[in-house]
Amino acid sequence: MYAPAQFKEERPQVLQDLVARYPLATLVTLGPEGLEANPIPLLYDPTPQPGAPHGVLRGHLARANPQWQRYRPEVDALVIFQGPQAYISPNWYPSKAEHGKAVPTWNYAVVQAAGSLRVIEDPTWLRRLLADLTAAHESRHIHPWTLDDAPEEFIAAQLKGIVGIELAIRTLTGKWKMSQNRPAADRQGVQTALAASDESQKAVAELVAQTGTTPVR
Repeated sequence: MYAPAQFKEERPQVLQDLVARYPLATLVTLGPEGLEANPIPLLYDPTPQPGAPHGVLRGHLARANPQWQRYRPEVDALVIFQGPQAYISPNWYPSKAEHGKAVPTWNYAVVQAAGSLRVIEDPTWLRRLLADLTAAHESRHIHPWTLDDAPEEFIAAQLKGIVGIELAIRTLTGKWKMSQNRPAADRQGVQTALAASDESQKAVAELVAQTGTTPVR
């Protein structure tokens, strides 16, 4: 991923927070007919492991999905987590009124993880994964659903329809393009315009404010 120094994000906690907040990732692998991509919710364990200096990502695919059979294990897989994003109009820049030298652009935050992928079919591993995934996303609910709420034979049948995947993260890259290359007045203009829009745009406004006061390292 092209990431100029002013947009590059390397702080582990910042990357982890985006992955946790936007867990539906795109899994990209190379197969015999070229690239394959599928959306898949993933859990991130940042604990370094042998061959995985940035931890691991875990999830599952439908057994009927051929991606798990066609991927080439000798070629790194890529996982893309897309965070907040928004179109940026040059009309929001005060500097545009001064000299007109401004063009539209896009602000966004994204995390990419690459590394070796392995398939796991062990039922015990899969059940634990489903329990962890469920707990992570049900925790925000007043009455969270658990696997124990469904008949055991039903869960056992569901497990037969999926395969687990685990990505050993070799590289982890973040890019926060949030108007850091604009003067302070322009950043404020972007922030004000986005904050007056819908909730998805307000998330970008918040990131513009954060990157405007805390330089990306």
